[in-house]
Amino acid sequence: MDSSLNTPEMQRFLNQEKEKAMVTEMIGKLTSMCWDKCITGTPGSKFSSSESTCLTNCAQRYMDMSIIIMKRLQQ
Repeated sequence: MDSSLNTPEMQRFLNQEKEKAMVTEMIGKLTSMCWDKCITGTPGSKFSSSESTCLTNCAQRYMDMSIIIMKRLQQ
Protein backbone atom coordinates (compact mmCIF):
# COMPACT_ATOMS: atom_id res chain seq x y z
CA MET A 1 0.00 0.00 0.00
CA ASP A 2 1.26 3.48 -0.86
CA SER A 3 2.48 5.25 2.30
CA SER A 4 1.24 8.62 0.99
CA LEU A 5 -2.33 7.42 1.68
CA ASN A 6 -1.61 7.25 5.40
CA THR A 7 -0.36 10.81 5.89
CA PRO A 8 -2.30 13.10 8.22
CA GLU A 9 -2.96 15.47 5.32
CA MET A 10 -4.45 12.67 3.23
CA GLN A 11 -6.60 11.51 6.13
CA ARG A 12 -7.89 15.06 6.65
CA PHE A 13 -8.62 15.32 2.94
CA LEU A 14 -10.48 12.00 2.92
CA ASN A 15 -12.50 12.99 5.98
CA GLN A 16 -13.42 16.31 4.38
CA GLU A 17 -14.52 14.55 1.21
CA LYS A 18 -16.64 12.10 3.23
CA GLU A 19 -18.28 15.02 5.03
CA LYS A 20 -18.97 16.78 1.71
CA ALA A 21 -20.53 13.59 0.35
CA MET A 22 -22.72 13.24 3.45
CA VAL A 23 -23.90 16.85 3.18
CA THR A 24 -24.65 16.42 -0.52
CA GLU A 25 -26.60 13.24 0.19
CA MET A 26 -28.53 14.95 3.01
CA ILE A 27 -29.44 17.89 0.78
CA GLY A 28 -30.61 15.51 -1.93
CA LYS A 29 -32.80 13.57 0.48
CA LEU A 30 -34.18 16.75 2.03
CA THR A 31 -34.97 18.25 -1.37
CA SER A 32 -36.68 15.12 -2.62
CA MET A 33 -38.66 14.46 0.54
CA CYS A 34 -39.83 18.05 1.06
CA TRP A 35 -40.60 18.58 -2.64
CA ASP A 36 -42.79 15.47 -2.73
CA LYS A 37 -44.56 16.51 0.47
CA CYS A 38 -45.07 20.21 -0.27
CA ILE A 39 -45.37 20.70 -4.02
CA THR A 40 -48.64 19.07 -4.99
CA GLY A 41 -49.19 20.56 -8.44
CA THR A 42 -47.11 21.82 -11.30
CA PRO A 43 -44.91 24.60 -9.94
CA GLY A 44 -45.19 28.03 -11.51
CA SER A 45 -42.59 30.75 -11.57
CA LYS A 46 -42.96 31.18 -7.79
CA PHE A 47 -43.99 28.98 -4.89
CA SER A 48 -47.31 29.76 -3.26
CA SER A 49 -47.16 30.98 0.32
CA SER A 50 -48.41 27.62 1.60
CA GLU A 51 -45.78 25.76 -0.47
CA SER A 52 -43.07 28.09 0.77
CA THR A 53 -44.15 27.66 4.39
CA CYS A 54 -44.36 23.89 3.98
CA LEU A 55 -40.87 23.71 2.42
CA THR A 56 -39.40 25.84 5.20
CA ASN A 57 -41.02 23.78 7.96
CA CYS A 58 -40.14 20.48 6.30
CA ALA A 59 -36.48 21.46 5.87
CA GLN A 60 -36.28 22.68 9.48
CA ARG A 61 -37.77 19.46 10.85
CA TYR A 62 -35.42 17.39 8.70
CA MET A 63 -32.38 19.33 9.93
CA ASP A 64 -33.54 19.13 13.56
CA MET A 65 -33.96 15.37 13.32
CA SER A 66 -30.58 14.99 11.62
CA ILE A 67 -28.93 16.87 14.49
CA ILE A 68 -30.70 14.70 17.09
CA ILE A 69 -29.64 11.52 15.29
CA MET A 70 -26.02 12.71 14.96
CA LYS A 71 -25.90 13.53 18.69
CA ARG A 72 -27.29 10.11 19.60
CA LEU A 73 -24.76 8.36 17.38
CA GLN A 74 -21.91 10.29 18.98
CA GLN A 75 -22.89 9.13 22.49
